[in-house]
Amino acid sequence: MKKYAIIVAGGSGLRMGAALPKQYLPIGGKPILMHTLSAFYQYASDMEIKLVIPEADFGYWKGLCKEFQFILPHTLVRGGKSRFQSVKNGLDAIEGAEGLVAIHDGVRPFVAQRTISESFLLAEQSGSAVSAIPLKDSLRKTDAAGGSSFQDRDAFRLVQTPQTFQLHRIKKAFEVEEILQFTDDATVYEYQGWEVNLIEGDLSNIKITTPEDMAYAEYLLQRGA
Repeated sequence: MKKYAIIVAGGSGLRMGAALPKQYLPIGGKPILMHTLSAFYQYASDMEIKLVIPEADFGYWKGLCKEFQFILPHTLVRGGKSRFQSVKNGLDAIEGAEGLVAIHDGVRPFVAQRTISESFLLAEQSGSAVSAIPLKDSLRKTDAAGGSSFQDRDAFRLVQTPQTFQLHRIKKAFEVEEILQFTDDATVYEYQGWEVNLIEGDLSNIKITTPEDMAYAEYLLQRGA
């Protein structure tokens, strides 16, 4: 089946405290986004990649591509006011409704080839495949009165990306009006009554949002993550 990737990078970088949005900050000598796009291109060079960023950043990104001689094929798509709207714009930029699409955070540059492969394989078989990892810490649920109660951490998972779907299904799912409960693409898919299937994620598949994450990202690059 034809494969697509929607790389979403609309963040402002406020938590990073940097002058630039985090997706454009360099690690290993080039912007984070270039590492992310390269991971999907490495998996399948014929994959159609849609990069969703603020329209105001198009010129800046093209300048970065020229500066770093980054010629990997991809199409720029205008970002929306929310992640939901940005992903919807990315889906609308894909012609037709047949194939598989991986939706991925632009600031997760260390996604493993195994994760990408497994997500496409399971999505083709069952409709969806969402990367997730077990919790390492203990978990407690708080209540309005200030109390808390033990929760079995084995019953929970931390959700990552990619979140991969059969294209016709996820396009149908994003035809609804946005609601607050849509915290990721899987919740939009699940809203249709369809089952979300999980694959084993990777602890190295971090989402870079803070200066501490940048330092860890440099360590992962040196380690060869």
